[in-house]
Amino acid sequence: MADIPMANVLLFAVAVIAPTLLFWIMLRVPRLVDGVGARIRRRRTPAATAPPIERLAADLRRVHRSLADCPPGTPAVRREAARQAYDALLCQACTAVDVANRLDVLPEGIEREMERLRVEESLRRAGLAIP
Repeated sequence: MADIPMANVLLFAVAVIAPTLLFWIMLRVPRLVDGVGARIRRRRTPAATAPPIERLAADLRRVHRSLADCPPGTPAVRREAARQAYDALLCQACTAVDVANRLDVLPEGIEREMERLRVEESLRRAGLAIP
């Protein structure tokens, strides 16, 4: 007979706590489902490693224009930075369209200028619109 009041107390506790717990779970389930869905989408979508080829072509044209339009008296540091940026963009474009280049291994000078011209022509042949 001593067990009957304890069973009533447990039944009362379940009756009071169950609706609260049920509503709490209902509020948390959408957030949990969204989190799981986001995690699955992150795994499925590959990370973009390179910019689109259209953007590379536009950047190449812009940097080439800035190199060609350097007025007399432009600091050498600015010209060298623009040249290095142009070479980096050429390397990225070569990677995007599978054109071989040696711009990153040649020292600055005539050989590198010749390689730059060869790479520009190869990219034009590959369909990239650069000056």
